Amino acid sequence: MATQVRSAVSVLLVLNLVLYFIITVIASWAVNHALEKSFESASTLALPAHLFPMYFPIGNMATGFFIIFSLIAGIVGMATSATGITNVSKWNASNVHTASASSLATWAVTVLAMGFAWKEIELGWTNGNLRTLEVMTIITSATQLLCTGAIQVGVEEMIVSSNRIGGRV
Repeated sequence: MATQVRSAVSVLLVLNLVLYFIITVIASWAVNHALEKSFESASTLALPAHLFPMYFPIGNMATGFFIIFSLIAGIVGMATSATGITNVSKWNASNVHTASASSLATWAVTVLAMGFAWKEIELGWTNGNLRTLEVMTIITSATQLLCTGAIQVGVEEMIVSSNRIGGRV
């Protein structure tokens, strides 16, 4: 059973690494686009709008928060997936517990970005690139949840097997 869990976790970690890379690329493009275009488009707006610190010339009022949290989730997710692959390849108790904790933290950040994605979808007025980022964030939050659950199954198996041997030291 342990080898089946290990292979499933490995596949999910590689999938998440690719998904988080795509999220990071799209969110980085959106931040770059906003930095290039916000001065010229915000300077023509009324006073409160161009003083808003998260103004983005694309999307709606939730776009700035969504893009920033997606970028954070993408970077944290790539780091967690890369270290998770290393931890799962060793497959001992300390490494599996480390992978479980970091996977849970990454899922929490991804769910936060997914919440802003839903808010942006609710407000509307987004272009195709932002819709792609919204969909990728929602899909990645689901795959990260599956990965976190699969790693937790591995943790439970480690605990059961260590209790059979004679307990933990």
